[in-house]
Amino acid sequence: MEKFTMIRDYSVYELSDREKMVFYLGGYICIFAVVYLFYHSVILSLLSGVLIKFAMPYLRKQLADKRMNRLNLQFKDMLYSLSASVASGRQMEEAIIEAEENLSTMYDEDELIMRELKHMRVSIVENKESDKLLLKDFAARSRSEDISNFVQVYITCRNMGGNLEKIIGHTTEVLTDKINIEREIRAVTSQKKTEGRIISLMPLLMLLFLNMFSYSYIEPLYCTFAGKIIMTGALAATFYGVYLMEKISDIRI
Repeated sequence: MEKFTMIRDYSVYELSDREKMVFYLGGYICIFAVVYLFYHSVILSLLSGVLIKFAMPYLRKQLADKRMNRLNLQFKDMLYSLSASVASGRQMEEAIIEAEENLSTMYDEDELIMRELKHMRVSIVENKESDKLLLKDFAARSRSEDISNFVQVYITCRNMGGNLEKIIGHTTEVLTDKINIEREIRAVTSQKKTEGRIISLMPLLMLLFLNMFSYSYIEPLYCTFAGKIIMTGALAATFYGVYLMEKISDIRI
């Protein structure tokens, strides 16, 4: 029997040791560089670098959202396959097995939807598990509204004895249109986020250029108490601007 380690909750991202190492190392270097740029203090920069650990929850959330979006897009292709199979007279168990074969031409076996379909196929064929229970488990773990809606419609249709072919076909059409619209919205907001992040870097680049080409002009900011207060305010304002930009551009669909 094949063994599977399925993702228990798609809304929770567990970083690998390598991902953690890259994140902490890269983040520490970035914080060190920014703090040194504002204060010219090696000791303060070394101490400030440890603040990167507070950014870990944000990274995990971003990676989890990215993974869930990828699963939703792949689920759209699964819907097409299931709808076509049911329309040709297949039962849902057969449609799921057929979907794995159909999508294997589009996705590698390590992709999220392929792992889910493989898990369902083995559970149906070898463990004789119910397709309804498997789909409910998939919906619960995915934390996806679209997947949950499809599963609820399918189970209701099975329990009430409705026209499975017609209802699944209509549901597939509605959900795929919704997924396509969400993808277009994310593409637009992603572009705006990139533009905002570039703008957020401008104060840092300006300060870097002043350090390189006109240090005497800004030297009092590093050598006087009042200058350090001003630099602290500028650093705080820069971080707040980045935070505000991320919040504004973080559109929940």
